[in-house]
Amino acid sequence: MNDLSPTRLAPDAYGVLTSPDTLTIQRLLPGPVERVWDYLTQSELRRQWLAAGEMALAIGAPFEFVWRNDELTSPPGARPAGSAEEHRLECRITELDPPKRLAITWGSTGGVTFTLEPIGTKTLLTLVHHRVPERSTLLSVSSGWHTHLDILAARMAGQEPAEPFWDQIARLRPEYERRIPG
Repeated sequence: MNDLSPTRLAPDAYGVLTSPDTLTIQRLLPGPVERVWDYLTQSELRRQWLAAGEMALAIGAPFEFVWRNDELTSPPGARPAGSAEEHRLECRITELDPPKRLAITWGSTGGVTFTLEPIGTKTLLTLVHHRVPERSTLLSVSSGWHTHLDILAARMAGQEPAEPFWDQIARLRPEYERRIPG
């Protein structure tokens, strides 16, 4: 495997703010770029680590993410009070360069960009969540993306995630509160 350049993040570490309202997080995933691309774009694979939802691969194409986080790990852990069993979000593809780059809108934020880069027999996934408007949302997306990407890494390695979904979110939130300036 090639060395990661000093300008890159540790691919299994916490996400970092690359601007006051932008989270960047990376994971080094097993397998080729095309396999990771499938986990980003195919509903049946994506629902195993993030959210279901058919996606027409075309710039401007609308789609809906459907989260059922209780189904991501067994057991799911303790879902926080007020968290629904299902959550939906309307999105739109804003950039598409298969199998290297996918950018989408994301609710009230500026959107999410996924960039894939081959590193030897693995793939470096860089996720950038842009223009997150407030700290509380930034804390939620930070612990959420961290947990979802850890589940993706486990699924792609043919393993069960190491920790129940909701328990990992609860564990990570205070750490992101410490790491992200108030």
